[in-house]
Amino acid sequence: MHDCCKNGITVSFPGIQVTDTSHPRSSALHHLTKKLLQKYHKEVRPVHNKSEATTVYLDLFVHAVLDVDVQNQKLKTSVWYREVWDDEFLSWNTSMFDDIRELSLPLSAIWAPDIIINEFVDIERSPDLPYVYVNSSGTIKNTKPIQVVSACSLETYAFPFDIQNCSLTFNSILHTVEDIDLAFLRSQEDIKHDKKAFLNDSEWELLSVPSTYHILQNSAGDFAQIQFNVVIRRRPLVYVVSLLIPSIFLMLVDLGSFYLPPNCRARIVFKTGVLVGYTVFRVNMSDEIPRSAVSTPLIGIFFTVCMAFLVLSLSKSILLIKFLNDERCSGQARPLLCLQGDTDADGTRMDPKVQPAEITESPIRQKHQVQSGTLKEVWSQLQTISDYVRAQEQADQQEIERLARLYRFDRLLFRSYIIVLGLYIITLCSLWALWSSL
Repeated sequence: MHDCCKNGITVSFPGIQVTDTSHPRSSALHHLTKKLLQKYHKEVRPVHNKSEATTVYLDLFVHAVLDVDVQNQKLKTSVWYREVWDDEFLSWNTSMFDDIRELSLPLSAIWAPDIIINEFVDIERSPDLPYVYVNSSGTIKNTKPIQVVSACSLETYAFPFDIQNCSLTFNSILHTVEDIDLAFLRSQEDIKHDKKAFLNDSEWELLSVPSTYHILQNSAGDFAQIQFNVVIRRRPLVYVVSLLIPSIFLMLVDLGSFYLPPNCRARIVFKTGVLVGYTVFRVNMSDEIPRSAVSTPLIGIFFTVCMAFLVLSLSKSILLIKFLNDERCSGQARPLLCLQGDTDADGTRMDPKVQPAEITESPIRQKHQVQSGTLKEVWSQLQTISDYVRAQEQADQQEIERLARLYRFDRLLFRSYIIVLGLYIITLCSLWALWSSL
């Protein structure tokens, strides 16, 4: 037993049912597409009256911040970009085409506005979406994801509490505002605070996307422009833990070395160890600090100033130890003249065992002369000892004065160190508070 219908949709056999594969709606869609593109000229702006401008509505969703290249002043972002415009040659009556209200057409087969981003500095890397949607009234919707590598003036002075403001400016490259005008697809307030599409697990946080419309006037004519400002701020916690806190700890350790006596040799060893550790820390953390030819981060200035203080304090300690050592050596090189035997009044050595052969005086006169020579010799030695003591007192007094100056310099260096460290901590706290208030 079998049923067969030549003009029907279903053909029945025992246990088998075959459905006709022809679909009237698909045929209507094919017919509509063919009819729309049959006499369409994509080279011509789609308006019946050429004096009327084609308004292109723009919208932007920031999806992610991929890279912030401070050294080359470039920002790489992933955005979703939408263009909407009316094509007067691509409209139809839905009742004549099986109530089809929307269809997709190849972008390469229709006219599209020549909208570019002025800040582009690299080749666009985005998936190729070859189709656009067109509704029955002729409204075309073109949505595409773009990886934008744009030029941006990046300021890193407040690193790691820096906030960046980079602009993406859209305009037609050839058509003036009389031919192509721009407008916002959504309200500017909705665009500014829309963060739903942003991936919020990266180093950067999206604050807002303010936008403005203005007319650019130049010799070639007036061009409509829409500028979207991508305002982002860095999440500083990882840098506070890995960079700021260790650097402050090293500075506090070096600050503790000031409690050692300035003339203590152990202080040189201690400060040398801190300087080596600080240098290793700087080398390891050099890649973490952004480098720019335009501005230097405040933390880099702090590191340089602290290293200068450390080197200055170490140099002062080395000079002090060398000065004390020179003084001690010079003191040992000057022997006491009174300990080198008996000398005469003129400083010549006298040996009592040696008797001059020319002595012919009487015993009384000889005894008188011996007593007189002994008194002169004692007086001479007393004078020598007195001069030596006075010289030694003067040297000691000079050494005490030099030590006092070095101690005052050490205290001045200590206070300067505290002031610089305190100002740096206060500045960082202020920047963090300002960062948190935004």
